[in-house]
Amino acid sequence: MFREFFKAKIHGATVTQADLNYEGSLTVDPDLLEAAGIAVHEKVDIYNITNGARFSTYIIPGKRGSGVIGLNGAAARLGAVGDKLIIVAYCYLQESEIANHHPRVVIVGEGNRVEKTIDY
Repeated sequence: MFREFFKAKIHGATVTQADLNYEGSLTVDPDLLEAAGIAVHEKVDIYNITNGARFSTYIIPGKRGSGVIGLNGAAARLGAVGDKLIIVAYCYLQESEIANHHPRVVIVGEGNRVEKTIDY
């Protein structure tokens, strides 16, 4: 049996762009993705701290080092430039894997730069 667990999160990222006419997804600076261990095209849940919206989408890479966090397509209606987000990825674990599972949290500072990482 598999159970679903919290895998990683990028906490406090600021939306830098919103493009309603894009086909969909969330654009993220690869530096943030690598720090959190979240892969391109991986499904994520987005929690908008600013307005309370919650939705699921997938990741596409932005320009490395740019600090980009972009809401694309329908997601652009669920947030605006300047909103603070929590980006969360989950994983499925077998019972034998649970004890050794250690989620990672990336705290984001100004300019969407990694301020701190925490491994649980």
